[in-house]
Amino acid sequence: MVWKITGTPANFSSMTRVNHHDPQHSDSRIGKLTDLGPEQYQDFIKKLDKQYKMVKSQLIKHQSPTVGLFPSRMSEAPNEAHVRESIYCSVAMWALSLSYRKVDNDNGRTYELGQSVVKCMRGILYCWMRQSKNVEQFKRNQSEKNALHSKFHYLTGNTIEDSESLQIDCVGLYLLFLVQMISSGLEIIYTTDEVSFIQNLVYYVERSYRTPDYGMWQRGSKYNNGTVELHASSIGFSKAALEAINGFNLFGESGASWSVIYVDIDAHNRNMTIFETILPRESNSKNTDASHILTLSWPAFALHNEQICTKTLNKVKRKLQGNYGYKRFLRDGYKTMVEDKNRKYYRSAEIKNFDGIECEWPIFFIFLIIDGIFHGDMEQVSKYQKLLEPLLKHTNEGVIVPMYYYVPKEFVENERQNPGSHRRLPSDEGVNECYFLWGQAVYIISQLLVEGLLTINELDPIKRHLPACARPRKSSRYSTFQGTPNDLAVQICVIAESVRLQQMLSMYGILSQTPNQIEPIKIWSPNELTKAYEQLGISEKLGLTGRPSRPIGGLGTSKIYRAFGHLVVCYPLLFEVSDFYLSQDMNYVIDDVKNDIAFLARCWKLTGRPTFCMLIREENIRGPDTRNLLDLLAMIKSGSIDGVRVHLSRLQSIFSAACVENLDFLQSCDEDSEVKFHKFEELNVGSSSFKSLMEPWKKSTRLEIDECLDAKEFHSQPTCGLVQSLQSTENMHTQAQLLQILLSREGPNYKVDGHTMQEYLEKLLRKAGLHQHWMVVRHCSALLGHSVNSLAPCTSAILVRNKQVSGTLLCKHPREISGQSSTLFYLNSC
Repeated sequence: MVWKITGTPANFSSMTRVNHHDPQHSDSRIGKLTDLGPEQYQDFIKKLDKQYKMVKSQLIKHQSPTVGLFPSRMSEAPNEAHVRESIYCSVAMWALSLSYRKVDNDNGRTYELGQSVVKCMRGILYCWMRQSKNVEQFKRNQSEKNALHSKFHYLTGNTIEDSESLQIDCVGLYLLFLVQMISSGLEIIYTTDEVSFIQNLVYYVERSYRTPDYGMWQRGSKYNNGTVELHASSIGFSKAALEAINGFNLFGESGASWSVIYVDIDAHNRNMTIFETILPRESNSKNTDASHILTLSWPAFALHNEQICTKTLNKVKRKLQGNYGYKRFLRDGYKTMVEDKNRKYYRSAEIKNFDGIECEWPIFFIFLIIDGIFHGDMEQVSKYQKLLEPLLKHTNEGVIVPMYYYVPKEFVENERQNPGSHRRLPSDEGVNECYFLWGQAVYIISQLLVEGLLTINELDPIKRHLPACARPRKSSRYSTFQGTPNDLAVQICVIAESVRLQQMLSMYGILSQTPNQIEPIKIWSPNELTKAYEQLGISEKLGLTGRPSRPIGGLGTSKIYRAFGHLVVCYPLLFEVSDFYLSQDMNYVIDDVKNDIAFLARCWKLTGRPTFCMLIREENIRGPDTRNLLDLLAMIKSGSIDGVRVHLSRLQSIFSAACVENLDFLQSCDEDSEVKFHKFEELNVGSSSFKSLMEPWKKSTRLEIDECLDAKEFHSQPTCGLVQSLQSTENMHTQAQLLQILLSREGPNYKVDGHTMQEYLEKLLRKAGLHQHWMVVRHCSALLGHSVNSLAPCTSAILVRNKQVSGTLLCKHPREISGQSSTLFYLNSC
C-alpha cells in the first residue's frame, strides 16, 4: 500500500489507501504536484525548505570535505566515521533530493543534494577499494583478520584499527542502497575496476550464512567478550542485497553488458534458509534484537513470509519496547551508568548487572513510523508519533533526536526492582552541535514521508517492500527473483550418452536426445560452468581474481545459459564422473535425483522454470539396478515424482518457459585466451546395436571376491612378478592389493599393458563399481586420493544451525567443531 495526497499532506485523515497492484496507480501518477492548488503548492515548498534547512545544518555541515563520510560519535570521537551512519546520512539527502525533483525551480538543491550523496557513497567505495587485498583473502577464508573495516578517519579515509571490524550487514546495506540510488538516476560507479570490486563485494556477502560476525552493534555475542556468532540481521541484509543487485547494471540505463552484477542463486538460497531458521532469534546468545525492525521492514525488507515476520516483530515489541524507545537487546550494558568505561570487554556473568536498566533508543520508534507508512497502518504511525514527540529536543537548529535514554545512577537499584518506575534522562545530543547523525537522518526521512513530501515508491524505487512476484522485472537478459509459484513444474530433459543408449531407452518409451542431436546447443559439466564464473570480477589492478573456485549448486545448474553466441545447458554435479565413488551406486544416484527435483520445486525463486538436465551414461544401465533407473524414468514420463510436477520434453522445446541467463562477461575470453571451455561429447560406438549394452552384464556373472589374501607374500616378490600376478588374476581384491604395492614401489607413472598405475586403478574402480564390490571401490578410491566434495558444505550446513560435529582422520585425534569455528580451517587442518 502507498499513500496518495488528496488534501493537506500533513493531515493523515485526508490520505487514502492505494493498492500497489492497481494499474491505475502506477509510479507515473505518484508524487506529481499537478493536483495541488496554489496554497497547497506553497505549503509543499515551505515544508521542503524546512527539511532542507535541517539537512544543511545537521548533516551536510558535518560531511567530510575530502572523502564525504560523516562522523559517527561527534561528542566522543569527532574524527571517526562509520560506514552505517554515513550511508543513512546519504539516504536522507537522497530522499530530500527526490522530493525536490517535483519542483520546477529548486534553486539547484536537487543537484547539490544528489552530488553530496554521490560523494559519500563513492567515499565509502574509495575506503573499501584500498582494502581490496582483504576482500580477495576473505573470499577464501572468512576470517576476522581479512574483514573489511567499517570505521575510517573522517578526513583521510584511513582505516581505524578495530578488532570488531567484521560487520557483514554494513556491506549488505551499502549494496542495497547503491542499487536503490542508481535506480533513481544517480551515477555512482564510474569504471570497470569499480564494477569488478562491487562484484567481489557480492562474493563477500554470499557466505554470510556461515560467517559469524560482530553484528549490527559491533559487540559480537551479548556477553561482549570478543567472540563472534551468526546474526540473523547480518544474513538478512546480505540476502536483501543479493536479491536487489542480481542482474543489476551499475552504470544505470546507459550501461553495457559488462557492468552487470551476477549472484550465485545457491548462495542466496542458503542465506534464505539459515535466515528463516534462526528467526525469531537474533543469534545463539540473543533471544531477540531491535535490529530485526530494520531487517524485516525498511530498509532491507529481507523477508515477506507474513507468519515469520509477525512472530519475530511481536517478540521484539514484547521484550524490548519501553517508554523511551527500544532496548537494542536484553542485558545490553552499552552506555548504562554501571558499565565500566575503562574496559572494552565484560567479565564473565557481568551482563546480569544490566538486567532491567538497558538504555532505550528512540530511533526505533522512527523506524516503526516508517514501517507503518510502508504497510499503510495509520494506527501504528499515529501511535509511535505520539510516543516519539516528547522524547525529541527542539532547538534553533531544528528537532534533535537523542541517541538513547538512560537510568540515572541513583535510581539504578530501584529501576531493577520496579522496571519503568523512574524517569530516564536523554544523552547529550544537541550540545556544542553534536548530533546522533543516524537518528537525525532517519527522522528526516520519516518526516518527508509523514508530510507527504515523499512517497514510498520514490524511497524504494526497486520495490523491495513488495513481494518478489509483484516487483517489476529489470531485464529479460538476466535472471530475476520472483518467488516460488504454487504450481511450479520442473522441466526435465534426458540426455543419452550414445545413440545405442537412446535406442534402448526408446524401447521403454523414454524420450531422450544425444549431444549431437541438440546442436548447436552445448552441454557443459558443472566444472566448466565454475570455470566460466571464475572469469567474473577479475581486476588485475586491484589484485582481484574473480569468483572463488566453488562448485555450482543445483539451482545454478538449472538455468539455461547463453555464452559465446550459443545456448548452454549444464547437468548437475551428481552426474559428474570425476565425482566421488558414491556416484557409481545407482540407488544412491536415484535418491539424489528425486531429492534434487524436490529441492528445485521447493526452493526455486527465479523467473521461469528450472531445467533439470539428466545425463545418462552407458555404465548407468549396466548393472543390477537398471530396473530401478527405468522405474525412475517412467515416473518422470508420467509427469510426477513423489508429488512434484515434472515436464519431460525435448531440449529445444523448453526454452520459452526456462530461466535463461546471459553470460555476457565471457565476451572478454576470445579465441586467444588461455581459458578454454569444453562441451560434453557424444560417445562414439560405431554401428553396434543397443543390444550390446546388456551383453557385458549378461555374459559375466557377479565375480566373487576370494578371501582377503595376506599382502605380505607379495612384498617379497620382484616387480616383474607382481606384474605377472596382476595380469593373470581376475580377482579384483587381489588386483587392488597388487596395484597398491606397485604404486608405492614404482610410482603413479609406472605402466602395465600400456596403462599407468592411475589409469589402471580408475579402470578397476569402474569395474568394481559395476559389480558393486564396494570394498574394492573404497580401496581404489583411497589409492587415487578421491574425497567427497560435499563434506565442507554439508558440515557448514550443520554448524550454522548451532549443531556440533565431531570428526577425525586416521592420523589425528577426534576434534569437536562448533558453529563458532571456521569449518574450512578445521577441515584443512585435519
